[in-house]
Amino acid sequence: MFKLGLVINPVAGVGGSVALKGSDDMVEHALALGAELKANTRTQTALSVLLPYQNEIMVYTVNNQMGEQAAKNLGFNVKLVYQTRNDNTQSSDTEHAISALLAEQVDIILFAGGDGTARNIAKVVALNTEQKSQQSMLPQVPVLGIPAGCKIHSGVYAITPTAAGRVVELMITKQLVTLTEGDVMDIDESLFRQGVVKAKRFGEMKIPSELRYVQAVKSGGKESDELVLHDISEDIIANMSDNNENLFIIGSGSTTNFLMSELGLKNTLLGVDLVQNEALIASDVTEKQLWQQLMLSKKNQQNVKLVITLIGGQGHIFGRGNQQLSPRIIRFISEQHGGKENIIIIATKMKLTALNHQPLISDTGDNKLDQLLSGFMPITTGYKDQVLYPVSSPL
Repeated sequence: MFKLGLVINPVAGVGGSVALKGSDDMVEHALALGAELKANTRTQTALSVLLPYQNEIMVYTVNNQMGEQAAKNLGFNVKLVYQTRNDNTQSSDTEHAISALLAEQVDIILFAGGDGTARNIAKVVALNTEQKSQQSMLPQVPVLGIPAGCKIHSGVYAITPTAAGRVVELMITKQLVTLTEGDVMDIDESLFRQGVVKAKRFGEMKIPSELRYVQAVKSGGKESDELVLHDISEDIIANMSDNNENLFIIGSGSTTNFLMSELGLKNTLLGVDLVQNEALIASDVTEKQLWQQLMLSKKNQQNVKLVITLIGGQGHIFGRGNQQLSPRIIRFISEQHGGKENIIIIATKMKLTALNHQPLISDTGDNKLDQLLSGFMPITTGYKDQVLYPVSSPL
């Protein structure tokens, strides 16, 4: 029987859609703003891959929303190794659960969360590893993250929930799975909300290393070739000048930050801003505010264009760091006159080359929408310079 350890941080990513840039100490505020809990849904997406092997798996997990609910909803056999005191789970619950799973010597620990959750787990795993080195030669239990948080900088996560399930499937079917060390990274959320990215390494954990399914640590640093970024910006600004009546939604990232700088506008580096007539009309909008603006644009018969870039080293265009761009937002934009042409992706060729031919990833949480966005899309890489690059739905 395959022993699958499962831990879910049920509030992971709750701050994303309401522009809070994280969930640490912000859960009640996020829920009051209308945020929805999605970690369990993303976990069920991962577990669904394993349904054909249901009779071969015992899920070792925590009560209620920390794992039991997701596993039982899909019909898996469940054994509880830790019980929370109430539904208001804390980081300490995650740590106690991981200790219990390590004691059970599960085959792998699958967890759903963000970089904060990965830090909690890494702390317990490191302590356990130190104790083992003193007592025995038992192998270290591998871990793998299901991406559910606002911040996914760590190299211990699968690229999508489905990809996480695929990796576990390889283990269950006894295929060759290489183990390696994945860095656990996190950033200062207080600085993050001010537009400053300051990442720090907090350790490492043993992970299954399957390049198709497990992400690399996010590339950091600013684009070095300012001339290329200037050319990209000039192309987008020319588009704006030709279509002043259009609403331009500017996504997060250093490349779009450069564009806003060229426009002479204040930019929310890690948020979503709205531009019309080359003027800033709203900053750091939430999903709800963005939807209201789209309805106003529809009433005024204005076209809407979305300008986004990709996450360096990972290739995500939707589903990471821009949860304000929800499925209904993206669908509204893509279903206007012009279709996918209203989604403008900007990136340097160097950034695309660094992906090593891996496709861009759309992980909106809406499978039909991800499939709609799949295929080759033009990427603006300079002034009147585009390349066609594949976009893929989650694996």
